[in-house]
Amino acid sequence: MASTKLILLQDVEDLGLAGEEVHVAPGYARNFLIPRGLAAVATKAALRQLAAHKEKIEAQRKQELEAAETLAAKLKEITVELHLQASDDGHLFGSVTDRMIADAIALHGITVNHQRIHLDTHIRAVGEYNIAVKLHTKVIVDVKLNVVRA
Repeated sequence: MASTKLILLQDVEDLGLAGEEVHVAPGYARNFLIPRGLAAVATKAALRQLAAHKEKIEAQRKQELEAAETLAAKLKEITVELHLQASDDGHLFGSVTDRMIADAIALHGITVNHQRIHLDTHIRAVGEYNIAVKLHTKVIVDVKLNVVRA
């Protein structure tokens, strides 16, 4: 199968880190990575430019990791509470979504992208849960979620 050689300009989950050379399907490169500015075609000029910016990329990666660790420390300290409609036996009318959790976290003054919240199963009952929030490739924190009947 044919593949296209690219240089990643930004970290791409499940593909690689910024500065790495990767081989991907031509359609993925043409339709997703290149238009979004996540990668560039691996030419000699692009490789030279990458080598010149290697230190800047490393510094940015280190800064992002430190910011994620700081945010993780804040998230460990809070307990997120959602007040939802539920039946007498504790079954919710609907289910808890990642957006609901992100909005509840925002009430504590912490902004988290809802796409970073990973729900293993659908939450459809009142109770306490641990929710994984992936802030960085190396930083995953569990947030305490308390779903109560409104």
